[in-house]
Amino acid sequence: MSERPTVEMWTDGACKGNPGVGGWGAWMRYGAHERELFGGEILTTNNRMELTAVIEGLRALTKPCDVTLHVDSTYVMNGVTKWVAGWKRNGWRTGDKKPVKNQELWEALDAEVARHTVRWVWVKGHAGDPGNERADQLANRGVEQVRSRA
Repeated sequence: MSERPTVEMWTDGACKGNPGVGGWGAWMRYGAHERELFGGEILTTNNRMELTAVIEGLRALTKPCDVTLHVDSTYVMNGVTKWVAGWKRNGWRTGDKKPVKNQELWEALDAEVARHTVRWVWVKGHAGDPGNERADQLANRGVEQVRSRA
């Protein structure tokens, strides 16, 4: 059995316009403890917010953990589980030799994933998964926080 803490995490991104005002949210549970994180950017894309949610959620963990990470973004899940190794091997180029979009976020995510043992779980967005709904609410709070500062 692992000595590491076991964390369950849900993340989501939101964007009002794409590009537009965006927000990200992460909700995590460790035993009886819960933590909510959210933030946003004035001009961004949905994919950037989905990536940022996972990065910030994993970054908030102060020591290596066993993480079950629930995402509704196939972009993030496929990127981590299928594409990133090839991108790194090809100097951050796609299969058709174009630069990988959001490379700095993929590099940050790759570094955070390397700190933990992550089990990826895809959930259908806006379909009643309580953790996903909570992460979505947090992402929208991030949007509102940015709008209130603008």
